[in-house]
Amino acid sequence: MKLFRLLPTLLLLVFGCATFAQVKVTGTIVDAKNTPIIGATILLENTTNNFGELTDKSGQFEIEAPSGNYNLEVRYLGFQSYKKSIEIGDNSTYDVGTIQLQEGTEQLQTVEVVGRVRKDYNSDYSFSATKVAIKNKELPQVVAAVTKELIADRQAFQLTDAVKTVSNVSITGLYNHYNIRGITQADDGQVLNGMRTRQYYFLQPITSHLERVEVIKGPSSVTFSSADPGGTVNMVTKKPLTENRNEVSVSAGSFGTLRATADFTGPLNDSKTLLYRFNAAIQEADSFRDIVNNNSILVSPSLSYIPNENTSLNVEMIYNNAEGNLDRGQPIFDAVDDNYDPNSTPITLNPGAINDFYKTKEFIFMTSFSKKFTKNFGFNAQFMKQTWDEDLQEHRADAFRQAYDINGDVAPNLVAMRYAERQQNWNTDNLSTFFNYDIKKSNFSNKILVGYDASRWERRTGGANSSRDYLLNDGSTARFRPGTSDPNDFQQTADGLLVPAVPHLDLTNPFNGIRNTNNYVLSQFEIPANLTTSNGVYIQNQFKIGKFSALVNLRYEWFKDIFDYEGNEEEFTTNAFVPRLGVTYEVTKDISVYTTYLEGFQPHTNTVSLSASAEGFFWSASPGRFDPLESSLIEFGAKAEFLNGKIFANLAIFNITQKNI
Repeated sequence: MKLFRLLPTLLLLVFGCATFAQVKVTGTIVDAKNTPIIGATILLENTTNNFGELTDKSGQFEIEAPSGNYNLEVRYLGFQSYKKSIEIGDNSTYDVGTIQLQEGTEQLQTVEVVGRVRKDYNSDYSFSATKVAIKNKELPQVVAAVTKELIADRQAFQLTDAVKTVSNVSITGLYNHYNIRGITQADDGQVLNGMRTRQYYFLQPITSHLERVEVIKGPSSVTFSSADPGGTVNMVTKKPLTENRNEVSVSAGSFGTLRATADFTGPLNDSKTLLYRFNAAIQEADSFRDIVNNNSILVSPSLSYIPNENTSLNVEMIYNNAEGNLDRGQPIFDAVDDNYDPNSTPITLNPGAINDFYKTKEFIFMTSFSKKFTKNFGFNAQFMKQTWDEDLQEHRADAFRQAYDINGDVAPNLVAMRYAERQQNWNTDNLSTFFNYDIKKSNFSNKILVGYDASRWERRTGGANSSRDYLLNDGSTARFRPGTSDPNDFQQTADGLLVPAVPHLDLTNPFNGIRNTNNYVLSQFEIPANLTTSNGVYIQNQFKIGKFSALVNLRYEWFKDIFDYEGNEEEFTTNAFVPRLGVTYEVTKDISVYTTYLEGFQPHTNTVSLSASAEGFFWSASPGRFDPLESSLIEFGAKAEFLNGKIFANLAIFNITQKNI
């Protein structure tokens, strides 16, 4: 009797298992040369079910789905999509076989609106180096890309950690500041989605919202306007995807490091014409150096509207609020001698105070628009607005001063200190527009581009207070120069030391506690407003005949610098022609060689603000009065991919020349 009672339940279980049995749909995706395609998107859809997957390193995929009729679609950037209707029976597997994708003529986005679907370390195309999508193997210039996958696997939470993987790039100090090909960047050496930014380099930005980081080596003024001769760091933000993907990560590390990120993306409607992406990150992190930290909150939403294959619009915002301390380095004994000992103090030593801080707040709005009027002719526009605020309070060792007694002798155990307060606000606007016309034949292709771009950087009136040197008898401050200054003009302590405006740091008993700044004698300084504008028109042509590719550019730029804007204005103007010429030859499908010549142009308003010796000059007079920094590059090189794109290598011999430094 019990068996009969259980029979309906057993039948129901068997029927349920049969109804929901999953069939494995498998296949392999290759290109026209039968090379496996990694990261191709496989979509399996019908009226009730939707499934998606990416091909693996062998170009294979496997999707589990119930039996039924489906539409199979295969998509990959740069190739024509493949569509087929299939009927899945009740078998355990259904193999669609090997699907060969044909190279597409119009599949590459002109402006990057939809995100990259690949999941490997190799980015085989670049938008920023030429403003349009060109395969890296056809580009006569070195572009090293660090993808989001490599950033994630290396736990490169900050930009400095990401660029460490790029050859010929080194970090200068502990800031967001780089030396590329032996040349140190200025403070505008980084761009975002190919658009110019202006920000001080002190705090290292986090990378959770970045699709990839590109280092374009050599002067790229033909593309980015004023650019550093050694190279440019371009940060490419994550764009929405047509498939739903969600990721949340939490990590912890040494020195009190706690980090959390979130990344959500997908379509907002059934037709997938409206896509979204939301990135957020938070960081609390100390340092190996005492009382140094870097805390950040980042929020970055974006939307893409793609009503049809000829029109696309992307809007995104970035809010980044960072607070930390500046790490000015480790003070040591006898630093003025040639034979000083860097181990004379612990590497953890910091001369600052626990109530010091450095706060920055950045808000960026970006939008890009792309429209194809015909199959070959299109228009593209991009706009970015950035606001940047700085609030600084710090104690630091005074590198150009010493601790003296009344006899003018140096006190080796004391470090002369200085104190600074500073507040600034900068606004930056960018506009880039161009028309492009593409021709594609069986053995010939040509991409011509004509465009205009403009940037506007305004530094509003700011303020800086500082205290340094020694107290005079009348309560003011002055620098003490042994053999020149009269010690009797200065206040003296009971043990025969000159009284500093900011208390010295005693290396035998360093103090990092809260320092009372109320009694400091401060010199007040107004940072004058400044307005710099640049406008450029350019023409670019990239053509390919067989295995030969050539890239030709000519840009005309005019630049204006208005110092003490809306005050006692000083106006300086300059202009320049900036050319680029490069040729690439595809030796094999995996190896290409190239040669290039290009020039750079950089007005000194964009170069001297990070020089310690020129810092005061930058705030009291305009560097625009000097002839701009001019540079040129001659380069020969080879590029190669091995193991189906798993290994990418570049070899270059180059010569960079600068003048008007």
